[in-house]
Parts: sequence; C-alpha cells; structure tokens
Amino acid sequence: MTDTVDEVHPDLRLAARVLPRNAVMSATVPVLQKITGLAAMRTPAGVEVHDLGDGVTIRLHRPPVPSASGHAMLWIHGGGYVIGSAAQDDKLCAGFARRLGITVAAVDYRLAPKHPYPVPLQDCHRALEWLARQPDVSADRLIIGGASAGGGLTAALALRCRDMGDPSPVFQLLVYPMLDDRSSNAGHDDQNHRVWSIRSNRVGWSSYLGDADRDLAVPARRHDLAGLPPAWIGVGTHDLFHDEDLEYARHLRESGVAVTVDTVPGAFHGFDLVLPHAGVSREFFARQCEVLAAVIG
Repeated sequence: MTDTVDEVHPDLRLAARVLPRNAVMSATVPVLQKITGLAAMRTPAGVEVHDLGDGVTIRLHRPPVPSASGHAMLWIHGGGYVIGSAAQDDKLCAGFARRLGITVAAVDYRLAPKHPYPVPLQDCHRALEWLARQPDVSADRLIIGGASAGGGLTAALALRCRDMGDPSPVFQLLVYPMLDDRSSNAGHDDQNHRVWSIRSNRVGWSSYLGDADRDLAVPARRHDLAGLPPAWIGVGTHDLFHDEDLEYARHLRESGVAVTVDTVPGAFHGFDLVLPHAGVSREFFARQCEVLAAVIG
C-alpha cells in the first residue's frame, strides 16, 4: 500500500492534506468528550429524545412517510469507545429514516474509560430492547448498525443477542467497524491513515477493555460466529480497520453467515462523516440504503 496522498480518493485529497492522524490520545480524550458532548445539548426539530436512565438516552428519528413493514434500526455512533455522541449522527440517521421509511433510534451509550466493557454494550442492548417494545415496531424486524466503534459494538451486540436469544436482529450494518484490538500491534501506520491511527487505536481499546476477557469482549477474537444475522461491511482501503474488517468478513462466511463487503478505494477512516457531501460519500451512503432497502423488502 502506498504512502502518498496522491493515492487517496480524488474527492478526499484536499481533506487528507490537513486532517490529523492522531486526533485521539490519552491526554485529549477528556477534552474531546466535553466537546462532542456539547452536540447532544442541541435537539433539531423532529428528533425525539428518550431517557432510559443511568445516563443512557435515545435520539429517535421518525420517517415522514412510514413504511408498513414494522422494520426499525438501532444506530450506534462511533468515537473509538471513548468519545462521540448520538447527536453527531443526527443528519445521517434522519437520512436513513427518510430514504427507508423506517424509525431509526440512535443510542447515547456511556463511554470508556469511565465506563469500560461491558457497560457500553449493555447500554446498546437495553436500547435495542426498548426499540423492540415500541408500538410501531416489529420485534422480529430489527436492524442494527453503527460506524467505527459503533460498528464494533454492533458486531458485539449481534453476538450478545444470539447468545441471549432476545431480541434477534435480522441484519447488521457494519460501517468501517472497529473489531480487533490486535490491529494496535501493527508495526507502523500507513501514511494515508487519517482521523484514526494505531496510536489512537491503542487508547480506544485499552480504555474500553480495561481488565476484561478479550476473547469475550472483542468481536474478532470470538471463534464461533455461526447463527449471526447477515451483514454488510463497508470500509476504505486507507482505513486502519481495512484488513481486520475483511478478515472478520471471511470468518463470518466460514461460519455460514451471509456477508457483503464494500471496499472504497482510497478512502480513509470516517471519510463520509468528515466530507458527507463529497461524491464518494454520497455513493457510500446510497449503497447502504440499497442494502437496507432490500432487507426491508
């Protein structure tokens, strides 16, 4: 893999010249938590906020023209398990709701390092149970999805639901998911990694895992993936998670789980959130909608 900006996708090259590689470090996590938390203080028109207690909230996005299918999606935001909020994805979730005609519930789970594994995962499970109880939602037609650490939590939630038996999602949308702590052991970063580096990865995983059993807490370390819902995985070729995501897809297939992999040449981590109006980002979102529309039927 080359290490020149010229190999970044043309729509993303200008941003790649200015974006940092190590935005998240131990010293910056408290500040970034406060900054990203400010977004949750503003609630756009049409967004409902529901309090589940213990500091866990849901931002509910309803479609202007609801589908009669009963499908709904739980969306889990990214941020390396240590920063971020559901509010950062308000426009994204509203877009899903509008394009697909389904209710989208974005969960604000508690963050590491104050709340390490299994607390964030338990919060997401509780949010899914809440969504399953809503009167316009069919509990057997739930979709789960998330980006980055939210994608990792989505994969972990699919495993938790399989093991516990309820609820039982019908599909998992994994957007450049953070699945394997062992990627932190790589020798060096691709020079075209942006937003999330090996250094940031170490901070995120160590904060989230604490003294947890990694063979249980880390999705990519789980040996038995049989019985999971079908999955879609999307990731850029300049994303730190590219190799671990493709490996997880291979493991899913070997376990008999249907999975579609969509790689974006020249794209770095979080490119669609940094530049949502770029052509490559709009195409990436459109493909996710196409996949989900097929699930909804």
